[in-house]
Amino acid sequence: MTPRLGDTYGSRPKDRIFLRNNLEKLQTTRQEKSLPPALGSLSIIIIIFFKNLSSLPLFKPPAVCFFKIITVLFFFFPASAISAVEPLDVVINEISWMGTKVSYSDEWIELYNNKNEIVSLDGWVLKAEDETPKIFLTGEIIAFGFYILERTDDNTLPNISADKIYTGSLENAGEFLKLLDGSGNLIDSINCSDGWFAGDNSSKQTMERKNPKLSGNDPGNWQTSRDSEGTPKILNNEGKITDDNRKELSESPQDSNVETTTEKEISKSYPAGIVINEILPSPEGPDEQNEWIEIFNQNDFEVNLFGWKIKDGVGKITSYTFPEETIIKTKGFLVLYRPVTKIVLNNDEDKLILLKPNGEIADEVFYQKASRGQSFNRSDSDWLWSSNLTPGSVNNIDDIFSLKESKQKEEKSAEFISEASIQKTGTINEKVLKNKNPLSVLFIALIIAFFSGTIFFFLKKSVVSKKDPEG
Repeated sequence: MTPRLGDTYGSRPKDRIFLRNNLEKLQTTRQEKSLPPALGSLSIIIIIFFKNLSSLPLFKPPAVCFFKIITVLFFFFPASAISAVEPLDVVINEISWMGTKVSYSDEWIELYNNKNEIVSLDGWVLKAEDETPKIFLTGEIIAFGFYILERTDDNTLPNISADKIYTGSLENAGEFLKLLDGSGNLIDSINCSDGWFAGDNSSKQTMERKNPKLSGNDPGNWQTSRDSEGTPKILNNEGKITDDNRKELSESPQDSNVETTTEKEISKSYPAGIVINEILPSPEGPDEQNEWIEIFNQNDFEVNLFGWKIKDGVGKITSYTFPEETIIKTKGFLVLYRPVTKIVLNNDEDKLILLKPNGEIADEVFYQKASRGQSFNRSDSDWLWSSNLTPGSVNNIDDIFSLKESKQKEEKSAEFISEASIQKTGTINEKVLKNKNPLSVLFIALIIAFFSGTIFFFLKKSVVSKKDPEG
């Protein structure tokens, strides 16, 4: 039966059966593809639309089929392709399996994002082989950023807010941990079934990953943290110094002809063309989470930024050293968020300096008053503020204006207002009339003429009435 214009969809038994069947299919598809609920709701609307599409004269069966194919490809398959995550893109980076000095139950786990883009963790699972703990992750992890999971409550790390609270303890004898994405793909794993690779239960020194880009199942890629209770949400340090380490250093041959590391770095040359490209000092949300700095590689080759530094220059000085294997691709971007660098971009004024490992300044930028919700952008000739934020991509200058241009506009506006003052004679300054839209002037003139004519008409009628009372 062809639906009538006034029918409510779902009021007919056939519609209800169709809708129920498609809802079941949609639920299965959404779970398999890890589609968000909002996209699932949109898909329901599309299904209902398709159901009635063929009843419209414009859409014959071939057209309906075409629209169905295009919509399914657009709404279902690209979602997983665009957000595809490869193994080791996000890794288990540090584990406090022994708890803290306050309590052995204050366990925590740290994840690290190796990608130069935000990764959504919705639908991800971090679990032990025996599924205790089994943690369903939510939220996102920023580019080259950290994600902290705290057991039971958010009091485990007093100065750090947990990204996820979980229940279930880690066995001191070891665990086999797996990190799975929303489609069930294995992204990272650590097989410590026979005992943890590192960490100290008595001193509460954590188990740290040495290189987040190498396998977590290699015992040699793990170390005991140098400091008690580890390095949550910051880069892992060199690790605990042991007697074996000291012996190894003392027995290493000393060659007077070998340059020191500092001397090597000074003599080594580093490429130009690595610049600060865009910064966001005053974001719409919380500054401590949403501030970021963007680096751009102008070269036709990729550059390893290991050992490079970036620091601010006003107020409390904080510097960030790029870790090992920090590669910025050809004509590529690198976005650094405040939780990673710990650099606070002042809203009133600040300076950023990019340094090569030999201490040479690669680039620097200074700004005064930061505009709320706007980023400071490098252009061909100047640094400009823009409300069009472009982290990780080419700056969009369509919506950009410089402070100099803004000041010039304000001065012109003030000049215009002063010249538009009304003269004592009641006439408007000639320059104002020239700057007015001719149509608007004509419209105003017609209104004045209309009201003047109306007043004149009533006045004339009144005068005539007085002269001829009987008329």
